[in-house]
Amino acid sequence: MLTMRNIQVRRDQRLILSLDSLDIAPDQFTVILGHNGSGKSTLMNLIARQFKPDQGRIELDGKSLAKYSQREFARRVAFLPQRLPEVAGLTVRELVRLGRFPWRGLLGRWQTEDNQVVERALVETDIAHYAEHLADSLSGGERQRAWIAMLLAQQAPLILLDEPTSALDLAHQYELMGLLRALNREAGRGVVAILHDINLTTRHADRIIALKAGRVHFDGPPAKLLCHDMLSRLYDIDIQLVDQPGQANKIAVVG
Repeated sequence: MLTMRNIQVRRDQRLILSLDSLDIAPDQFTVILGHNGSGKSTLMNLIARQFKPDQGRIELDGKSLAKYSQREFARRVAFLPQRLPEVAGLTVRELVRLGRFPWRGLLGRWQTEDNQVVERALVETDIAHYAEHLADSLSGGERQRAWIAMLLAQQAPLILLDEPTSALDLAHQYELMGLLRALNREAGRGVVAILHDINLTTRHADRIIALKAGRVHFDGPPAKLLCHDMLSRLYDIDIQLVDQPGQANKIAVVG
């Protein structure tokens, strides 16, 4: 369990995130929503230990994040930033192998288990047929799959993704979300992702944390967020809900 208590983050003396109490279960698919500047990336970076809060405490399984070594933390939490690092010259398989670093280090002896984990990650993300291709030569959707395969090879129980669909076309967005949903349900990996698309979120998430002006505006299941008043207040624009053919949930559209 990831717990956050009395969190405050400031920039230039301005309060940009304030959380009294927030718990994130490790077995759910949690999506963080909100308009630009709402504090989404700040929250994600705190969880990913990219920086520390100005006030408050964050614990993972009862232990302060600050007390984990880098390697120990990487065995528990895998993080994919919004902008993917360049990996010039690395094949997809070599990229995925980097996920084993927290377990083997630079000089650790490579085990049969490591090869099995890498190959399984390639298969689970449907990227094995690109294993010998250069990772940076792939299309946006394929490259995202390669990086997620690397996260799977890391074998951390919690996966964090900062706007993983932002550079993808509509088809690849739904494809990627389906993959993450399957990994959550079938492989038991907890997933926390920042998204912008309300309808994509409500279709796949177990839980939605919606931020507004640095505070939690909504926290609950998708069905409860699908409310005209709630969504309109969250985004400061009239949002209507309409029936979606073949789906139980309505979809949100700007009125």
